[in-house]
Amino acid sequence: MENFVFHNPTKIIFGKKTIPLIGAETTAFGTKVLLVYGTGSIKKNGVYGQVMGSLLAAGAEVFEHGGVQSNPVLSHVHSGIEQARRNGCEVICAAGGGSVIDTAKAIAAGVLVNHDVWKFFTGKKSLKQSLPLTCVLTLAASGSEMNSGMVLTRDGTRQKFGFANRHLYPKVAILDPETTYSVPADYTAYGAVDALAHVLEFYCTSQKSAPVQDRLMEGLAMNAMESCLAVLSSPDSYSARSNLMWTATLALNGLTASGLGKVGCPMHLIEHSLSGLLNIPHGAGLAALMPGWLRFFTQHNSVRLAQFGRRVFNLQGNTEKATATAAIASITQWLDDIGAPTHLADLGILQEQFYALAAHAQALARIWRMREYSEEQIRTILELCHPGG
Repeated sequence: MENFVFHNPTKIIFGKKTIPLIGAETTAFGTKVLLVYGTGSIKKNGVYGQVMGSLLAAGAEVFEHGGVQSNPVLSHVHSGIEQARRNGCEVICAAGGGSVIDTAKAIAAGVLVNHDVWKFFTGKKSLKQSLPLTCVLTLAASGSEMNSGMVLTRDGTRQKFGFANRHLYPKVAILDPETTYSVPADYTAYGAVDALAHVLEFYCTSQKSAPVQDRLMEGLAMNAMESCLAVLSSPDSYSARSNLMWTATLALNGLTASGLGKVGCPMHLIEHSLSGLLNIPHGAGLAALMPGWLRFFTQHNSVRLAQFGRRVFNLQGNTEKATATAAIASITQWLDDIGAPTHLADLGILQEQFYALAAHAQALARIWRMREYSEEQIRTILELCHPGG
């Protein structure tokens, strides 16, 4: 196991009827609050009323910034920064899923600087401070509620880049699984895929033996798959919703990668081009890429995925390659069982689009210092994600 520093300052408040605590938790950092949310679902499921009521009861002056879309865009962040500055906001409160929380993080980072917030994403500026952020999570997926990362798409170029910094951890995150009861089946599945992808990327790309981390990731992967199936079977099961929500949070809060040394996020690297250029739901893009990327990975190293297959699916192939191949088949079957795509063709993506997608992804590979992912190699992976690949 490599040396590591695990630092996660986010306070988690988990469970039923916890949303009314958001007011006091938020106003502890300031009374002028920018409330960031999506396109209206929180007003339909009652979360908006609970959050707003709690903030007002705690003495907050609330300024609203709704309209965050899936695959959030830079222009909407710019308008949020302007509103926060104009009203002297002291704290940001996000109510929604990963897209909403990422938007809130970008606003929190951008308010205190005199340059375009996009410069953080391209590595041209470093982040020294940001406004405090609190959040109420409504979707089990990205883990943004307990990590230091954010993802944003730049209008025009459609570049979808990610950036992480220790100042971006939310101060407080409230996780009430009941808020996810109204999430549609497809987005419930896509969230579970996102969580599984986070685990598989670190598991497969780690170069060091770390038994504690391996067992942790194997357990999270099993729970992501099992709890997703349970939720789809019984959408109002609090137990299943709880398991899925906490699994997604733990899958990318920094703990799984501790001690692994250098790890990468290759599926996310390529998927950002799918959702950036084509506005595909993030989890759907990951699902369509997952079997193909795993096939590509096992061409070079079947040991890690073979171990995953033995421990998670109880597979026993004659060789490491056979066991790894069987593991891919098991993962693909799970994707099919939850109604997720398993090929790029399922999303209507044609092979003639692969050149543009690969060029787009390679720009992010340079920023993320994943130099081994050339345009040619990315096209090879995309081919493996096409039927017959």
